[in-house]
Formats: sequence, C-alpha cells, structure tokens
Amino acid sequence: MPKKKSRLSFLTEAIAELRKAHWPTRQELLRLSAMVLVLCILIGAILGILDYGFTKLFTALVIGS
Repeated sequence: MPKKKSRLSFLTEAIAELRKAHWPTRQELLRLSAMVLVLCILIGAILGILDYGFTKLFTALVIGS
C-alpha cells in the first residue's frame, strides 16, 4: 500500500511547479491584455448587431409591423 503524502508536501510541490512556469513580462502582459480586451469588444459588437438584426427580422415576420 503506497504511503499517503502530507498536505505540506503538496504545497511545496505546487510552489516548485509554479517556479518552473513561464511568467510573461510586463510588456507581454499589457499587449496580450489589450488584445483580449479588443477581441471582447469586437465580438460583443458583432453579437449585438446580430441580435438587433434578428430582433427586427423576428418582429417583422411574427408581429407583421
């Protein structure tokens, strides 16, 4: 039967893995964050336009105004 690891060993192993991770520089972080923000705004605008168009189409077809 394998020996059970302590919680403390899990914590030390987790910290060791985090130190191996690649952390972005400040410049990379700002550039990538700006890209995410721009894409979110762009996709939100596209979805808003589609929603508006489908609402108008549905209103015209169903209600017949």
